[in-house]
Amino acid sequence: MTVPTTGTEVRLAARPEGRPTTADFSVVRAELPAVRTGQVLIRNLVMSVDPYMRGRMNNTRSYVPPFTVGKALDGGAVGEVVVSKSPRLAVGDLVLHGLGWREYAVVGAAGVVRVDPALAPPGAYLGVLGMPGHAAYTGLLKAAEFRAGDIVFVSGAAGAVGSLVGQIARLCGAKRVIGSAGSPEKVAYLTEELGFDAAFDYKDGPVLEQLAKAAPAGIDVYFDNVGGDHLDAALMVARLGARFALCGSMSQGDHKDGPAGPRNLTQAIAKGITLRGFLVWGHGDLGDEFTARMGGWLASGRLSYRETVVEGLHNAPTAFLDMLRGAHTGKMLVRIAE
Repeated sequence: MTVPTTGTEVRLAARPEGRPTTADFSVVRAELPAVRTGQVLIRNLVMSVDPYMRGRMNNTRSYVPPFTVGKALDGGAVGEVVVSKSPRLAVGDLVLHGLGWREYAVVGAAGVVRVDPALAPPGAYLGVLGMPGHAAYTGLLKAAEFRAGDIVFVSGAAGAVGSLVGQIARLCGAKRVIGSAGSPEKVAYLTEELGFDAAFDYKDGPVLEQLAKAAPAGIDVYFDNVGGDHLDAALMVARLGARFALCGSMSQGDHKDGPAGPRNLTQAIAKGITLRGFLVWGHGDLGDEFTARMGGWLASGRLSYRETVVEGLHNAPTAFLDMLRGAHTGKMLVRIAE
C-alpha cells in the first residue's frame, strides 16, 4: 500500500463545563510524523472509549496526565502495522497500543503488544481480554479480597467491567451476585444471560431500598463503578468486615461544584469496612494469571461478553458521550477500519 502522510484524528477542542458535548471535540486532518528507527506506523482498526477518559478532560492532576486542548486524545486501540522500522514487528502484525482516537499512529515498537486474531477478535483485546477485563479480575480478587461464599454487589453491572465482575464472582464461588443497571433490558441481560442472582434498575426507585430487598442478608463485597447513592447504599447494607473495591465514580464526573461525598462513611467505622481504591496498571504482575484464567473461561463458554460498536472515527465523540450516559451494553468500541 502507499504509505500515508496524513491521517484523521480527534482532538480535545475545549474542556467541558459539566457534562461534555460534541462541541468539546474536533475532527481534523493532520500530518503524520516520520517513522524513525525503532518505530512502527499503525493503521488503527478499532479503539476504546472508557469512563476514565472523562477525568482526563479536566485540567486536574491525577494518576494519568490530562488531555491537552488542541491535541489528539489517546486511549487503547488495536491496529495493523503498515510500516515497520523495528525487528520486533512485521508489516501485517496486529498490535495493541495506546494511541487511539486517530486513523494512523506512529508508536515505538517497545510500547505495543502483538495480539493474535485467531484467539479472539481485535475488539476483545480492548475489553474482556484487555484493560476492563484486567480491572474486573484485579478489583474483585485482589482489591476486594473476594472469598468463596461472599455476597457480591456490583454497580454499573452491565458495563464492560461490571458485567465481567459478576461472572468472575459466580465462577469463583460467590454465594449471591447482585447488580444494578440503568434499564429493564440491562437488568434482564444480567439475570438471564450472565447468571446474576438478582438485579435492579436504579432508575426505578431509591438505590438503598432496592439493594436492601435484593440483599436481605447484606453484602460482603461491593465493586463500585458508580459512587454517589450506590456507594451510600452499599455502606448501609454491608456486613461486618465487608470489602469495597473502588473502581470508578461515573455518577459524579460532571458535577461543576465537585462531587457530593458519601454521607454514610461512619458505617465504615462501625462495621470495619475496607474501602480500597485500585488502578489496574499497578497489578501488571497478574497479567499472565489473568490471561490464562479469563482465556480458559472464554474458551469453555463459561464466561460471555457483549460489545456495542459505533462505526467511524468521526463518530468517536458520540460513542464516548453515549458511553458516559449508559447508552450501551458491555464494552463500547469504535470501529475505525476493517
